[in-house]
Amino acid sequence: MKVGIAADHAGYALKQELIPSLRPLGAIQDLGTDSPDPVDYPDVAEALARALLSGAVDRGVLLCGSGVGASVAANKFPGIRAGLCHDTYSAHQGVEHDDMNVLVLGARVIGVELARELVRAFLGARFTHEERHERRLGKIKALEERVGRHGS
Repeated sequence: MKVGIAADHAGYALKQELIPSLRPLGAIQDLGTDSPDPVDYPDVAEALARALLSGAVDRGVLLCGSGVGASVAANKFPGIRAGLCHDTYSAHQGVEHDDMNVLVLGARVIGVELARELVRAFLGARFTHEERHERRLGKIKALEERVGRHGS
C-alpha cells in the first residue's frame, strides 16, 4: 500500500515521528511540510488530496493542530473521504463502513503512541463492501456530483 502523509507546521513534529513507524506498512510519500515554519493547512490538504486522486498514493494521513481545519479542507475534494479520528474504533470503522481514504489527526490533541495506533488501525482496515455501505457510499458520490454540477 502506498501511503501519503502531510502536515502543516502544527503537525510537523508528529509527522516526523510517524514516518518511521509507517515504513514497514508500505511505501511512504511525504507531501510536506518540510519544517516547523508556518504553512497553511489547506495547502497540505490539497497536496494529499491530489496525490490520492491521481493514484500516486492509496491512502493518506493528514495532520494539523486540531485536525479540524485539515479535515474540512480535504473534504472539499470530490472522492476524498477524510475522517478526524482520535480513537481506534473510528479509525478502522471509518474505512470498513465509509471507505474513508484519509485519516486526519490533531497533533495538539493526541500523543505519538496513540497516533501510531490510529494509523495502524486505519491502514489495517478494509472496506466491507456490504450492500448497505455500498448504497451509502453511492449516495455520497451522487451528492458530490450534484453539488459539483450546481455549486450548491
